Amino acid sequence: MSNPGTPVHPNQALFEGEKPFPVIPSCEHFAGSEKLITKALEHQNKLGGVFDITMDCEDGAPAGREKDHAEMIVRMQKSELNKHKMSGVRIHDYTHAHWKDDVKVLVRGAGAELAYITIPKPTAAAQVAEMISVIQSVAAVAGLTREIPIHVLIETHGALREVHQIAALPWVQVLDFGLMDFISGHHGAIPASAMKSPGQFDHALLARAKSETVAAALAHGVIPAHNVTLDLKNTYQTYADARRARSEFGFLRMWSIYPAQIQPIVDAMAPDFSEIQTGCEILLAAQKASWGPIQHAGDLHDRATYRYFWELVQRAKVSGIKLSAEAEAAFFTVR
Repeated sequence: MSNPGTPVHPNQALFEGEKPFPVIPSCEHFAGSEKLITKALEHQNKLGGVFDITMDCEDGAPAGREKDHAEMIVRMQKSELNKHKMSGVRIHDYTHAHWKDDVKVLVRGAGAELAYITIPKPTAAAQVAEMISVIQSVAAVAGLTREIPIHVLIETHGALREVHQIAALPWVQVLDFGLMDFISGHHGAIPASAMKSPGQFDHALLARAKSETVAAALAHGVIPAHNVTLDLKNTYQTYADARRARSEFGFLRMWSIYPAQIQPIVDAMAPDFSEIQTGCEILLAAQKASWGPIQHAGDLHDRATYRYFWELVQRAKVSGIKLSAEAEAAFFTVR
């Protein structure tokens, strides 16, 4: 318990045993080979850790060399380059013969370092539940006491149909929408043009799928993540896609598959700077008032708005946005 007069941190004051909503970087960059993973880690260190890296077993591992690839990822996870411990891994899907071996190699070898594990292409919630159970069992045998966050790709008819059940499963932190496989699963009913903007947002089936994914994620306290932009070097298109995904559909995270896409995604997903300033002012005043109701600029604020602004300020922090010195000291300085 805090001493009388000691400022209470918002995590203690605003949630009272309730699990806070995840606050993680708004950009997730995929890299499959050792060369590309190395470059991604170097770029992450250069930018100060404002994006996650997903080391890819599914598309990255050469056929027949799945174990070697997983062991390479373990080495990269434990390397000195992985300074920020903000790197996860995508394993093979439920139908692939090697997915359990992926889990054993990765969790036993780098369970303490893995930021998350991404599960691709499930067709039912039961598949995801089984895969999570295996991950939990391997983690327990390895002596891990932490929960490893699970990210799940919603890219099949079955996954979309059971998206709420998937979002409610233990350890799930993110629902990723997978555009390409979702379109291919419609057997030509959705045109190839919808793999890019504006079709990827305007086509009715895709708008429905994205909206349902976001709604399920947010209803269960999970982050919704948007698919990639295929136009690799057009940074404006990446920014525009990320902005539309954020403002029109409610996505809070987006994939990158090319280094030039990272900063536009971070910029587009970042909270509005004026809101950040207002949020810091309100939170500081609320903390001084022991988190009771306050007035700010003529408006009444209470715990509901405090929670909104606390999540916003945390997202600003992980996006690399500079906060006021007073807010940094009050909310992000380890005592």
